[in-house]
Amino acid sequence: MAEIEIGIYKSGRRAYGFDDIAIVPTRRTRDPEDVDISWEIDAFACRLPLMSAGMDGVTSPRTAIEVGKLGGIGVLNAEGLWTRYVDPVPLFEELVTLPDDKATSRMQEMYMEPVNPDLATERVRQIKEAGVVACASVTPQRALELVPYLTAGDLDLLVIQGTVVSAEHVSQTVEPLNLKKFIRELPTPVIVGGCASYQAGLHLMRTGAVGVLVGVGPGHACTTRAVLGLGVPQATAIADVAGARMRHLDETGAYVQVIADGGMSKGGDIAKAIACGADAVMLGSPLSSAEEAPAPGFHWGMATFHPTLPRGTRVKTGVRGTLEQILLGPAHENDGRMNLFGALRTSMATCGYATVKEFQKAEVMVAPALQTEGKALQQAQGVGMGYRFSGPAGS
Repeated sequence: MAEIEIGIYKSGRRAYGFDDIAIVPTRRTRDPEDVDISWEIDAFACRLPLMSAGMDGVTSPRTAIEVGKLGGIGVLNAEGLWTRYVDPVPLFEELVTLPDDKATSRMQEMYMEPVNPDLATERVRQIKEAGVVACASVTPQRALELVPYLTAGDLDLLVIQGTVVSAEHVSQTVEPLNLKKFIRELPTPVIVGGCASYQAGLHLMRTGAVGVLVGVGPGHACTTRAVLGLGVPQATAIADVAGARMRHLDETGAYVQVIADGGMSKGGDIAKAIACGADAVMLGSPLSSAEEAPAPGFHWGMATFHPTLPRGTRVKTGVRGTLEQILLGPAHENDGRMNLFGALRTSMATCGYATVKEFQKAEVMVAPALQTEGKALQQAQGVGMGYRFSGPAGS
């Protein structure tokens, strides 16, 4: 791809987000009932290509179980409030009442409580005993310490996750986690991320991970792009890492799942993520809008409570319905934020694709006018596709 000159010293590629592209319908259509949106990762078959974000405002043991029963995989944050407090419910109740200028500092206080490893075991066991896939996330810094306790609860899948996770971390002060050695010696399959480039994705795949998370800074509660200046728009990031997946497949014969993480609030965003090459999506803010969410209507990122450099914020997403309504409908709103996977199924059917793998081959074009063409009345009235221009902050 040709680079654009930023200045005499620096050039860069043009990158695209979901709002910049459109999926092109083909000559064929299908009945939505004939479309298969199921997903497999390692030995686990899922009816939905979905993981819930390992964030405290999104996934509790209860919601992890509910997501599992609806057909996805719930990811519990093993370093969150659920593993620091026996009963964190009062803290969640407090968090939804805090004014914006007090929320971050109060979170920093709450997360000063040490993680209780035995609680981590108990939470994983609770999810596992409900008969769904038990999945938990840790940061690379805490993986060696916490993973034995998570596996003691009969963990099925491990997510090693941070703002940016690399296969080659360099440190002069501490011994970094050797991802390749750690993953190959652990009997539990591992998903790693995030990353946002071909090279970083390829290196993570070579560690032996079964899946790679794609996304640096696109989340609705994330401020990494402002605080650190890092990030790649999601459509380009997914397509680049999907390219790395194909090279890794050619080299090894092993297919690594590409999971889009962040920046998706509507059904169309999920469809575009898969059309760009994702196998599945990890959702945060849409699920925080569920009645069952730990802090219904509020969402914050994993770095919001960092003790010295917060890289997230608490956002209000509002309560829209149950988890089932948000994921599978029925929808009673027309802005694409309900029945997310019904929308994916319909998008695939409209374009004539029968499976997620087929839909990855859909034609995509750059479409700057997609969000505004013919939508002047919706924008003026703040309805439908005009909601994002006049809706509440953080929506």
